[in-house]
Amino acid sequence: MMGKSPLESSRALWNRNRLDLHSEEIIAQILDRGEANAWREIYRLARNDESLRRRMLRVVKRMPIGFGRFWLAALASLGEDVDLGMPLPGDEEFQT
Repeated sequence: MMGKSPLESSRALWNRNRLDLHSEEIIAQILDRGEANAWREIYRLARNDESLRRRMLRVVKRMPIGFGRFWLAALASLGEDVDLGMPLPGDEEFQT
């Protein structure tokens, strides 16, 4: 019997019974609170899943997550058309 994947066992899913990458809320939890292994796994899956990349991009654009610019760059590296300088939710916290 195989163990759980890094995404299924991520601490980011502490309040979930199962992994559902069609849920933007779950994607947001993984991008914001996931561990490096979970991030590597979602990136690996996104390489071949345009729909997942689009959901990830919507999350980064709409929700204040940590490392939003990192995720923009990661999605750009996978071929998504992104503006790396676009304002992101939460940016206003750092403006003076």
